[in-house]
Amino acid sequence: MDLSWMAWTWPTATFFIVIALLMISMGVWEYFSPGGHPRVGILRFETTRGDRLFVSLLGSAFIHLAWLGLVGPNLWWALALSIVYAIGVFRLV
Repeated sequence: MDLSWMAWTWPTATFFIVIALLMISMGVWEYFSPGGHPRVGILRFETTRGDRLFVSLLGSAFIHLAWLGLVGPNLWWALALSIVYAIGVFRLV
């Protein structure tokens, strides 16, 4: 299979591997503790663990795209910023 048309760099691969691992770990967490205990955060509507994961992944995608457009292809700092963003989403949203 020829994947030369894709720009697979280590930061890009790490990003997708982290997404896959997060989805697997959330599935395992949901299996052992179903429901996720919905709560109301700063967005003022009820969110579950899955909702907060989705918001953090969507925000991380935008952070990475903005980083690529404004800074360049070195995505390690974008990854670090995305982790900080995800922690904030899980604590506040």
